[in-house]
Amino acid sequence: MDLPADSRPAGSRPADSRPADLVLVDGDVLTVDAGFSTAQALAVRDGVITAVGSTAAVLAHAGPATTVVDLRGRTVLPGINDSHLHGHAWGLNRPPLALDLNFPVVRSIADIVAAVAAAARAAAPGEWIVGRGWDVGYLAECRDGRRTLPDRADLDAAAPDNPVCLTDFSDHMAWVNTAALHAAGIGPATQPPPGGTIDTDPAGHPTGILREAAQRAVHAHIPRPDERRRRAAVTGAISALHALGTTSYTEPGLGPGGEGIMAGAMGTGALHTYLDLARAGDLRARVSLLLLPSPMGGGLPDVRAGLAELAGVPLDGVDPRRLAVLGVKLFADGVPPNRTAWMHDAYEGGGHGALCVHGSAPGLQAAELTAMIGAVHAAGHQIGVHVTGDRAIDTVADAFAAAQRTHPRADARHYLIHGDFATERSLALLAEHGYGVNMNPAIKWTISDLMDEVVGAERSGRMWPVRSALAAGVRLCASSDAPITEPDWRQGVASMLLRESKATGRTSGPQERVGLPVAVRAYTSAPAVQDFAEQWKGSLEPGKVADLCVLGGRLADTSPHDLPDLPIDLTLFDGQVVHGTL
Repeated sequence: MDLPADSRPAGSRPADSRPADLVLVDGDVLTVDAGFSTAQALAVRDGVITAVGSTAAVLAHAGPATTVVDLRGRTVLPGINDSHLHGHAWGLNRPPLALDLNFPVVRSIADIVAAVAAAARAAAPGEWIVGRGWDVGYLAECRDGRRTLPDRADLDAAAPDNPVCLTDFSDHMAWVNTAALHAAGIGPATQPPPGGTIDTDPAGHPTGILREAAQRAVHAHIPRPDERRRRAAVTGAISALHALGTTSYTEPGLGPGGEGIMAGAMGTGALHTYLDLARAGDLRARVSLLLLPSPMGGGLPDVRAGLAELAGVPLDGVDPRRLAVLGVKLFADGVPPNRTAWMHDAYEGGGHGALCVHGSAPGLQAAELTAMIGAVHAAGHQIGVHVTGDRAIDTVADAFAAAQRTHPRADARHYLIHGDFATERSLALLAEHGYGVNMNPAIKWTISDLMDEVVGAERSGRMWPVRSALAAGVRLCASSDAPITEPDWRQGVASMLLRESKATGRTSGPQERVGLPVAVRAYTSAPAVQDFAEQWKGSLEPGKVADLCVLGGRLADTSPHDLPDLPIDLTLFDGQVVHGTL
């Protein structure tokens, strides 16, 4: 949308006697303004909110041609902003483009084998079969102790003539068959790349489980999606997001560093798909991009080369309120469920994980990561760092502070991506510099019980310390990290309020629960700050864009346990209905 010049600054527009295009009345309008005030009604004209207040006051903005909608007490929120969502990858990893292996679609290794066998019967010999979402915490054979992990033999029987690559729910581990290993040249003598692990059996043969950077060898052989599939993935994802009330998201990590990830789902092809959609006026969401200059396992030379390539990204003809390139994403470590996050204290059963950057020893890796962050900061970009383990988080927070000392910048708005085990020390350092953290409450809901086994119940309870971050004064955003979890903010809000397990309902870390206003802000106004867009989106105030989510009930009266089922009745983007009917 090309907004009039007088609507671009913060605050209200000059008085205008033209009537509103749309008026919503008699509802519970959660403005998510500075005071989290509520109203009854709002008016929209030319895609911009022109009035918020009582029904009587707002009806004064209606004219003969104005559409007036009676909300009947329903809640209106700002359009949801999922501040860390791999939209292109999520679209590619949904049926019919990939097998859905999430729980409860599959409940066992046997279920997955059956799904792969069915796909193999429909596939041509040699055609790749891909899927994602499996989680050992929800596979019956792993839950009851019969198996620790699946292996290639399961898939060999199901698809003897097709290479198979099944990515787990975290995207940090792949399960492949023998044909895929052969395609990638992986055998008993293969050494894993830096930042990666190739699981082997007692005889030294690969089991078919590849962790972190080791996945890239297989991903490099999966055919890249063509432009038609990329475009379908993005537009399909946005349509599905509209049905959830989501109008904005951060696409974190497109560019040269993503060419080997998930068959190019995060590569430069996807970046140009977004640019083409935006130029054509077909991008019906507000997308903020973090570009990926270096792959997981990379180092300072990769970052410098990637930054040089990304400097040439053409943004001519792109409305920055539809598509904005905000900064750069870096990888620091892996993920706790795979024991690849870098931790101060050992995991249950041993091991501390590691950083996933160049370097032959932890100290050298920490120095390399610090240099990578320093180079991106000096280049003037916002930085989002994928970092999960407490030791890695401390390293990143120190690197942020060091970069700021060396190259002082005002309002850089760097942030931790995930920040699973953020320490008090790191949170204080982030707050001191105005940096943020982007956490994933729906992942907490998904893996809560599993993490008790990985790090023990006490540490598991401290995972994603939402309340502690707020107490420290850190800007907090919440996100789905789709396709890691489904991008349903309702489940994320419920998880922040409850901190209960998806599998058992057991509470984990109740001291980190927060209230509804905090949770709603984490999906609306706080991400607008992360996006450098708080002046024109993220709350329902005059002069801001009319991106709205209308719920099928009153949010404040809904039990957290019932919140995920609260209907999304209507979604407006730029004042236009993109889901539901008026």
